[in-house]
Amino acid sequence: MTATKKILADGMSEQEAIERAKQGDAESFEALYGLHKRRVYSLCLRMTGNTAEAEDLTQEAFLQLFRKIATFRGESAFSTWLHRLTVNVVLMHLRKKGLPQVSLEETLEPQQEDGPKKDVGARDNVLAGSIDRVNLQRSIECLPPGYRIVFVLHDVEGYEHNEIAEMMGCSIGNSKSQLHKARMKLRELLKLSQAERATRRQGRASPKTDDGNRRGGSESSP
Repeated sequence: MTATKKILADGMSEQEAIERAKQGDAESFEALYGLHKRRVYSLCLRMTGNTAEAEDLTQEAFLQLFRKIATFRGESAFSTWLHRLTVNVVLMHLRKKGLPQVSLEETLEPQQEDGPKKDVGARDNVLAGSIDRVNLQRSIECLPPGYRIVFVLHDVEGYEHNEIAEMMGCSIGNSKSQLHKARMKLRELLKLSQAERATRRQGRASPKTDDGNRRGGSESSP
């Protein structure tokens, strides 16, 4: 029986597991790992777009949790606290790699005078309404790192621009501009993917049509 199941079987709550883990209880910490590892890995994968990096950063996040769990005071939900800790681990990793920072001037494209005015920090209903989640995730992974991080933090994880700016060490305007650029790039990637899928469907349908024409032709010939 795994530690997670044992704790559930013993009727121990997550809070009790946290308190025991603070005292150095290995089974309680293993239980917390089992309960949260999938969520932490998913967050790391969304932010990096790389499975190997996501696996390494998941381990690093739980290593940091092991070191810092004693500082958890319960002022927020444990999952929220762990989520923030994980985000910081990923951002630190990306800074060490040299995460490209993009300026406001570079990311804001001039708007057409006759087009609708855009609030670069507002919700994008077109992207939010996408039903092809797999395709959307693949497109997110193709974004440049700076754009991907801001998009994931804001549109997926729900952080405000002032929080993102604080975490990334940039201005609120820079956060908004990178989000705008990320959304524009995602639109392009999604349209391209849809066009490719339509082409593949047509390609699969073409041989059947040709066969039908050949059969029709042979039947009409003397």
